[in-house]
Formats: sequence, C-alpha cells, structure tokens
Amino acid sequence: MYALARPFLFRLDAERAHGMTLRSLERAYRMGLTPLFAPHSAPLHTRAFGLTFPNPVGLAAGLDKNGEHIDALFALGFGFVEIGTVTPKAQEGNPRPRMFRLPEHKAVINRLGFNNQGVDALVRNVEKARHRDRGILGINIGKNKTTPNEIAEGDYMYCLSRVYPLADYVTVNISSPNTAGLRELQEEQQLRRLISILREEQERLGAKHGRRVPMLVKIAPDLSDADIDACARVLTELEVDGVIATNTTLARTAIEGHPLAGEAGGLSGRPLMGQATTVLRMMRTRLPESIPLIGVGGILSGADAVTKTAAGATLVQCYSGLVYRGPTLVHECVEAMRRRKEAPSSGPLKPDR
Repeated sequence: MYALARPFLFRLDAERAHGMTLRSLERAYRMGLTPLFAPHSAPLHTRAFGLTFPNPVGLAAGLDKNGEHIDALFALGFGFVEIGTVTPKAQEGNPRPRMFRLPEHKAVINRLGFNNQGVDALVRNVEKARHRDRGILGINIGKNKTTPNEIAEGDYMYCLSRVYPLADYVTVNISSPNTAGLRELQEEQQLRRLISILREEQERLGAKHGRRVPMLVKIAPDLSDADIDACARVLTELEVDGVIATNTTLARTAIEGHPLAGEAGGLSGRPLMGQATTVLRMMRTRLPESIPLIGVGGILSGADAVTKTAAGATLVQCYSGLVYRGPTLVHECVEAMRRRKEAPSSGPLKPDR
C-alpha cells in the first residue's frame, strides 16, 4: 500500500508529506486499518538497560517530536518508539524549507532545528496515550536554541524531571547538527560536566519516584577517533545506561555533486550507513558490555539491521528508511534479526529490497 502512496507523497514538499503521513497513520490506526499495511512479527524479546523490549527494532527520535502519534506508531510493529527531541519551551525551529529528499541516494537532509511544542505539551500527549502494553517508550530531550551552552544543563534537567515519570528511558541529545553549538557539548570537559549533573539528577528522581529510568546519550557520526575515545571514557566513568550511535552527519562526500549537497543540515539515510556503523563499532570496542548500544543511521533493509547488530548494537532504530521503504521495513528488520539470533554463524544476509 505504501508503494502506491509514495509517488504522491514524493510530489509534495518533504515536510508537508511528513505531516500528512503521520495524520494518515493516525486515521488508519483509529479505524483499525493498520494491519493492512504493517505486518506484525512474533515477539523477539530483547534485554537492554534493564528493560525487556518486545522486539529490538525501534523508531528513532524526530518523526513524532511532540508525542502526538504514539499509539499509531506502536501499531506499526516497533518494539520501542522514541519521541522528541523536546525542549523546555516551544520553538519554531529553523526557517522553511528545511527538509529535502535525495531519492537517488535514498537519503534525507533536514535542518528542522528542534521544532516542537515544548515539554509540557509532550507530557500531556504521553499521558493520553495507551502504549504501555505495546512496547517501550523513549523520550529524547534537548535544549532551547536560545539557551547558552554554559547553562544548558538547566534545560536538560527541567526536561528530565518532567518526562521522568512517563518515560521507559530518556535520551540526552547533544549531537543534532541543527542547533548552533550543540555538538560542542560532546567535547570531553563539557560532556563530563553535563552528564555528571544529569546522572545526579537521574538518581535523585529515581529515589523520588521509586523507579530508576535509564538515561542514554546520543552521539554524532562526525566525531574524530580522539573524540570517540574521550566520549567513551567519560560515559564509562559516569556509568550511563546506554549510547545511541548515531545522529545525522554534516559530511557530504557520499552525495558529492548532487544539486542538494550544499543544503545545510544533517544527512541521513543510505549515505550515513557506513559512517554511523563505523562509529558504532568503535564505541562498542571502547565501552564496557554493561553499556548497551542502539545502532541507527542508514537502515533500509533487514540486512542493514543485522549489520548494526554485528557491529555491536543490541537494538536498532529506523527513520529515513521508512521514507523509502514504508512500514514493512519494521517487520523485515525484526525477521532478519530473528534469523541472525537463531543462526548467528550463517553469515551476512543479503538485502531484501
């Protein structure tokens, strides 16, 4: 069904198509039609961060920034859904147009800039959702554009305290390329200061609410080897619960010569696969096994999901792949990871296109 809808959607502006797709998913879910275009897999229970995931394939943050479509997205068969990035105050994000498709490369460039309705609106939406029996809910938090890095911890602490009672895990986003200066928070000293403060807040909130919510950190694919070493060292010392590798990239080597290559923003989709997987693999060799990894970036087939697993990911996430493959990608990834788990020595899988 998505194959029939895609040509129409691709004639629209990418951001307009994004909104239309979410509204259509919501209507289909409310009418009970989701099973017609989103085949479900049998459970493939996976343990990570002290949680049991119904299956290891999740939705990356960014698709549903305000948590308005949680139940409809779980109905697509995801084992976990990550909403956000959310900031303390509502903000418009960057000027439009700010999202571009590159079909020749199965890629997307976006410079949305944490456009969202603010954390209080997200909390209200989560409270209305009925997702608890469907899967794990992650909430991705960030800082407002106008908040200087020197006091960024205040934004993250406020969001963490607001979402903590509702989230199954929380992701600290310090790696979006679309908020000026945000990635500087990945530098060793700033990273140590921010995550140390947030870890203390996490433990305080855990005592207050009587439950410990895991806290993950999402990193960029554009880190140097030295940056990866420093990042892994800090995250190990501070005993974060998990790492998501990676966010979108500023690199354009893979799409050099394309008319849209000069557009500012983060590149995702097929061109990100190799770079993101390399960072994932490097982080896996530097982090203790007690810190699981989520692999994201460039997954367009079940074989890609297996590649992430082979590189050290316990779980995977999709986003841009859904633009090109539709909801069947979720089922395909789950089944490929099931075959990998049942026959780990069978060798790499060939892509299912």
